[in-house]
Amino acid sequence: LGARAPRCGPAGNPAVTPESSPLELSLPDVPRSTSADGHDLLFPDRDRFHDVVAAHREAGFEMLADLTAVDYLGHPGRALPEGVTPERFELVVMLLSLAQVHRVRIRVQVPEDAAEVPSLWDLYRGAEAMEREAYDMYGITFTGHPDLTRILMPEDWEGHPLRKDFGVGRVPVQFKHAPGPR
Repeated sequence: LGARAPRCGPAGNPAVTPESSPLELSLPDVPRSTSADGHDLLFPDRDRFHDVVAAHREAGFEMLADLTAVDYLGHPGRALPEGVTPERFELVVMLLSLAQVHRVRIRVQVPEDAAEVPSLWDLYRGAEAMEREAYDMYGITFTGHPDLTRILMPEDWEGHPLRKDFGVGRVPVQFKHAPGPR
């Protein structure tokens, strides 16, 4: 008990491990670590973000499972690998290789004064809605996105509700086309 069984791919073949990954060799200068649950964590800078995701796409990571953001306004002292400078926002991308039974999480630091990263829409069409949500809720802009408009809030909404400095309770709930009193 307590020992983890090795992960296996199709037909019982061993899954790709960080030690055997060809991406380890092709992306040697990208800071990395391992999460508490054993998944690979990569920390590319914004300039290399799209290239790192594209390399994973080419290596068989066929699924963009999630794309979200985090506002670390009140938590600047989080643990990051050496060489990674913490910023207010962090974009978090989860990629899966179903064939290799492998998961990787990519975390990109996004500064408040230039909250902009390249879109992944050209690599994963499913990124379209997830990027719109991160834009709508956090104000992170995705360059190259085909339709970067609000997806949850009304078009005329001012601000980004999941930013930590967005006042809780100061703005009344608004419903578009809500029926009036009877």
